[in-house]
Amino acid sequence: MHLFADPEFWVLLAVVVFAIVVWKPARRAVVGTLDERAMRIRGELEEARKLRDEAEQLLADYRQKEREAAADAQAIIAHARDEAERIAAQSARDLQQSLERRQRLAEERIAQAEAKALDEIRAAAVDVAIAAAREVIVSQLDERRGAAMLDAAIAALPQRLR
Repeated sequence: MHLFADPEFWVLLAVVVFAIVVWKPARRAVVGTLDERAMRIRGELEEARKLRDEAEQLLADYRQKEREAAADAQAIIAHARDEAERIAAQSARDLQQSLERRQRLAEERIAQAEAKALDEIRAAAVDVAIAAAREVIVSQLDERRGAAMLDAAIAALPQRLR
């Protein structure tokens, strides 16, 4: 009995009752807060997992696009190389054709110059022959004989013009 008379006992009992009374609602609040926090953390973890999965997917897509871009770049380089070779071959053919054309033109000009020179030489030879023939004829012909030849040539002219 002496326990019930002790004020410390009653203070202890009051504190225990107070703790029990306060603990039940406080426990619900603390447990509810902890549950909410755990749910929030679970949600954040799930969101982080989703973000990580999306990042991995984006990384895989990026790497695929990078491989495709590298393949495209190689194809473009190969096409450009082929095109450059084709253009070089075409340029070589064009140059060859141009050289052949110039050579042909030069040969034609040379042939024309030769023909012109031959014509000039022939004309000079004819002029010299005519002059020589004139001198020979003049020295061997007298007036009467020259007049007879001239009359014969005039008479034969209509027959030659036919």
